[in-house]
Amino acid sequence: MRQSQIFVNTLREAPAEAEVASHQLLLRAGFIRQLAAGIYTYMPLGRRVLRNIERILREELELAGAQEMLMPALQPAEIWKESGRYKSIGSELMRLTDRHQREFVLGPTHEEVITMLVNNEISSYRRLPLILYQIQTKFRDERRPRSGLLRGREFLMKDAYSFDASWDGLDQSYHAMYNAYHRIFERCGLTFRAVEADGGAIGGAGGTHEFMALTDIGEDTIAVCSHCGYAANLEKAISKEKHFESDRDRIAIIEKIHTPEVRTIEQLTQYLLIEPMEIMKTLIYLADGNPVAVLVRGDHDVNEIKIRNVLGVDLLMLADAESTVVVTGTTPGFVGPIGLSIPLFIDEAVIRMESGVVGANESEYHLKNVVPGRDFSIEHVGDFRNVKEDELCSRCEEGKLRFMKGIEIGHVFKLGMKYSEALGARYLDENGKERSFIMGCYGIGVSRIVSAIVEQHHDERGIIWPEVIAPYKVHLIVVSIKDETQRKVAEDLYNALRKREIDVLLDDRDERVGVKFKDSDLIGLPIRIVIGKDAINRNVEYMERSVNEKQVVSIDEALLRVNI
Repeated sequence: MRQSQIFVNTLREAPAEAEVASHQLLLRAGFIRQLAAGIYTYMPLGRRVLRNIERILREELELAGAQEMLMPALQPAEIWKESGRYKSIGSELMRLTDRHQREFVLGPTHEEVITMLVNNEISSYRRLPLILYQIQTKFRDERRPRSGLLRGREFLMKDAYSFDASWDGLDQSYHAMYNAYHRIFERCGLTFRAVEADGGAIGGAGGTHEFMALTDIGEDTIAVCSHCGYAANLEKAISKEKHFESDRDRIAIIEKIHTPEVRTIEQLTQYLLIEPMEIMKTLIYLADGNPVAVLVRGDHDVNEIKIRNVLGVDLLMLADAESTVVVTGTTPGFVGPIGLSIPLFIDEAVIRMESGVVGANESEYHLKNVVPGRDFSIEHVGDFRNVKEDELCSRCEEGKLRFMKGIEIGHVFKLGMKYSEALGARYLDENGKERSFIMGCYGIGVSRIVSAIVEQHHDERGIIWPEVIAPYKVHLIVVSIKDETQRKVAEDLYNALRKREIDVLLDDRDERVGVKFKDSDLIGLPIRIVIGKDAINRNVEYMERSVNEKQVVSIDEALLRVNI
């Protein structure tokens, strides 16, 4: 392609709203343009990158036995109501009504559609196992679209679905896709980790892994063991605390303390001259509108995902001050576990405390010497908190947990029979008996991969594309397009590379060479060949973008290196 003809404009400065490097560089290099918040046009360079990613996806998925199809993005709302997700996904679901007042949704995913389709087409176990996939635009009404392609309202996604007749079959399909994902992300040049994760709104039968591209700007925190292979998203991670013996019989009786205007953990530690781990903090939540209390140690944070999963609710939110007063009779900051009339969920770390300080359920008062089990009921005990760095790994009990940041680029789920049972999707087994399909689903954020690659592959001058992902492999730059010798050498090289079916971008613009070099750095093609004054001697300047070392070589040597 000739750069004088390509539909691309580079920007010297990134728009003010672009905060992360990938967003800035993709805009500046002319790969994307914003239409509205979270909605982007892929310019020709950006579309070529997407096509290269899609090619890798298709090759690896078909190697894993998956078949490509394409389903409608516009879906009847009834099937979402039937599965129960019309309400549970909430405001993120794009909803609309046609001229006949029939409700539809713009699909963020396709579990309902594929389940109904397979139910209508497959009636016998002989047609199983089956893995189907598509690459399609999805829609999600994000509250705060941000970070360019990382958090959008319209995005490109690969979603696949497996159907099996047994749980062993599901395991095989799951591992086939799990392994395919490793190959896909390795070929894309990404540094990533597969981590244990929560199923979220998609839900399922327990097994689920997220694939995280490691980067400091990632929205997700990953807990990784320093000794074994354990890795989990913070929402799923668990740790092993050292056990110690306590003599609670020797703890003094409860003492009421006046704590005027002392509401926070920090204020309480300063006022009483104690450590946060000596405090038990009580938080009030509304679980699908019903109040519950959660008790964690003062230096720990509640893990709302774990609480929501234990309760089996769709919506869990921290109660506001007004709701807290209605439920407990006191204001936030002074709530405690003693005498509460609502369900109390106690984190395991609290149970291991000898005693602690709690709210007195009376404004401006706390209680000290409070003992779990002696002074309040401990019926509902579990892991309800976020792990902390340097805690022992629960898997090997030797390594310590370290935190990393990551961008979710893929997610694999064992759905089990969640959707097949809800939607009545069944087949006949070898005995002629009806059985529900056992399902899995597997998603990859295709447009997210673009941003993840740029986050991991860039420098202060621009993008550094891995060769298999780059929109073009070679950038030919003519120093002076008016020089007949340079122009002829460039044309010969351009035609020779195209004859070898190598994607090449020829900068034939009548621009200053400094502008051409800056644009070339910004766009970030793997190989740059500069045709300048030495072209008369059949020599060119050769440089690989990832190495940034310029070498003067013959034209034949340049062609040989490109072909390697």
